[in-house]
Amino acid sequence: MLYHLLYPLHTSFSGFNVFRYITVRSVGGALTAFLLMIVLGPPFIRALRRLQIGQVVRDDGPATHLSKQGVPTMGGVLILAVMTVSTLLWARLDNSMVWLLLVVTLFFGVIGGIDDLKKVRKQNTKGLSPRGKLILQIIGASAVGLFVLLHPGFDGRLSVPFFKNLHPDLGWFYIGFAVLVIVGASNAVNLTDGLDGLVTGPTVISGSVYLVFSYLAGHAALANYLQITFVPGAGELAVFCGTLVGACLGFLWFNAYPAQIFMGDVGALALGGALGSVAIIIKQEILLAIVGGIFVLEALSVILQVGYFKMTKGKRIFLMAPFHHHFEKQGWHEAKVVARFWIVSIILGLAALATLKLR
Repeated sequence: MLYHLLYPLHTSFSGFNVFRYITVRSVGGALTAFLLMIVLGPPFIRALRRLQIGQVVRDDGPATHLSKQGVPTMGGVLILAVMTVSTLLWARLDNSMVWLLLVVTLFFGVIGGIDDLKKVRKQNTKGLSPRGKLILQIIGASAVGLFVLLHPGFDGRLSVPFFKNLHPDLGWFYIGFAVLVIVGASNAVNLTDGLDGLVTGPTVISGSVYLVFSYLAGHAALANYLQITFVPGAGELAVFCGTLVGACLGFLWFNAYPAQIFMGDVGALALGGALGSVAIIIKQEILLAIVGGIFVLEALSVILQVGYFKMTKGKRIFLMAPFHHHFEKQGWHEAKVVARFWIVSIILGLAALATLKLR
């Protein structure tokens, strides 16, 4: 919005020319989202307490988590609101990819919100049925896949990290691949959201990496130099990623141990869906497995645990899954688990950035 309102005035005052730059607007979006979160966070937490929208803790979880019962949840509502306002304020509104990302992110947020409300009302951990949730997620992810195939200049080819000339073309099967990436990312982030601040840190790191890749993918000269897929207009997604990073940093202010608020499924499903959608749109799909490696490992730990449990009729690989609980069961303090997962996430983020030159 600011671009459309102020940039045309640069002929009268050259200072307004700064709104032309994606870098400036990305930073502006991040700072706006962060400040809005810091200002609105306390009254939002108080409102959740008045409405008695509190966390429901698993009976079979670590004993240390019993103190989390009743802590305000559904903080993702504020994250999404702040991201939406900041994106509309700083991004170019004539970019269809920005609108697609906003709609898909909010759609995944609605799915998570319904799930959260069912849990709060029933006072148990059973929300939407797994099948119902999955169907809705597939619908949202399919919209992104269709956009990529039908939008001019896009195709079904993949970008493979470390291999500059390897671009397998999936054709119409790309829609299914997009669904796998987006739905997988959404659920993986949701599974990771089990400790104070655990999911927020890796999300900030992943969002920052994709901010860089979005900017590069939308810059013809830099994309050609770095031998990544050039996606016209993708630079504006850097603004969206900036608001995601800023909102999550602001949320972390209240979500750090001991947490005053949790994001709930409304936040985790939406953030995962957003990261997956950005990865698809800028043609850096497989890279998400690297930069979001923590999310991948968390999801794999659940898959392996469930599969092994069924195969062996009761035996387990981990003391508890997702595997951040495994470390808690081994005696690690919650804060230590979170800090070490953040460290691993930073290393993975750096590895993802390294793929820009290792081609």
